[in-house]
Amino acid sequence: MKRYRLLLLFGGRSAEHDVSVASAVSMMKALKDSDIDILPCGITREGAWKVGEEAVKMLASSALFAGDSDVRDIVPVDSQPRSVPEALSAVDVVFPLLHGPYGEDGTVQGFLELVNVPYVGSGVLGSSLSMDKIAMKKMFESEGLPITRYLGILRSDWLSDPEGIISKIESELEYPVFVKPANLGSSIGITKAKDRSSLLQALELASKYDRRLIVEQGVEARELECAVLGNDYPKASVVGEILPGDEFYTFEAKYISESSKTIIPADIPPSVSDEIRDYAVRAFKAVDAAGLARVDFFLTSENKVLVNEINTIPGFTPISMYPKLWEASGLSYPDLVRKLLDLAMERHADKQHRVIPLWEAS
Repeated sequence: MKRYRLLLLFGGRSAEHDVSVASAVSMMKALKDSDIDILPCGITREGAWKVGEEAVKMLASSALFAGDSDVRDIVPVDSQPRSVPEALSAVDVVFPLLHGPYGEDGTVQGFLELVNVPYVGSGVLGSSLSMDKIAMKKMFESEGLPITRYLGILRSDWLSDPEGIISKIESELEYPVFVKPANLGSSIGITKAKDRSSLLQALELASKYDRRLIVEQGVEARELECAVLGNDYPKASVVGEILPGDEFYTFEAKYISESSKTIIPADIPPSVSDEIRDYAVRAFKAVDAAGLARVDFFLTSENKVLVNEINTIPGFTPISMYPKLWEASGLSYPDLVRKLLDLAMERHADKQHRVIPLWEAS
């Protein structure tokens, strides 16, 4: 069995910086005694890349893992590279454990493509399509997947004609609606609007995070999730259910409060489970995802399934659904990471293969 040398990218410029750091700490702990050697590489909120001692300091200062004194015990700093180029040349594969813009949206993936380094997860296209909720839903629609009604809005239109935007939303959707930044995750910047007053506040909040906003029709439904693993022939995990401790699955409910609960596997009919798992794979293929993704669903009281969204770099914290769903499906955390590294190497090798060399194609 190959012993991997892994560069673990974490942090990043997005509002999900702390979630990424927490995911990195969790992964390093889980792989401490495995045959995977990890080199941590942190990206600050300002975009600076840090390796060695500076990367360890970033891990130890995680807002979601404050006081985690044993972080240094899992990183042999004396063996760490002194620069990012040195780190990239010293590893077999990169795991961009970055959430949100400047990490999950195809930007880092594009950089890794340019330097020709294998990496875990979707490529530029799959990452960018999945990050933008408006583009994502258009792809789901083209695949014939059932989704909630929605409207895409530009921040510039909202700022120039707020009354017109409000009227358009109220004419096409009914309260309650969910207002979200199109390019962000972890429920950051999301508001459930029940009337015109709260809709105004919701649009103001979302517009602080992104130039593209999405307004989705609210539905009374259970929240279910399914993990997908693979490249061209992906497989789906068992289905899990989220029981939010708040009115919906907020950032606090996901990462801070202990009031939210998960049920794995979800208590749903086998036929509904099969339908969700089929939709999860179809959603994965619709955006040309690779490696891993978590697909989120709504299930109405009439057992109607609606695809909500896909996340191509889901969280890897101790309470994150992606590793928990695969653990319930028979794949342990260390084995899951190794499988992801194998898939990354497989996809990289596939990209290197060309029937006709580029210089002969013309």
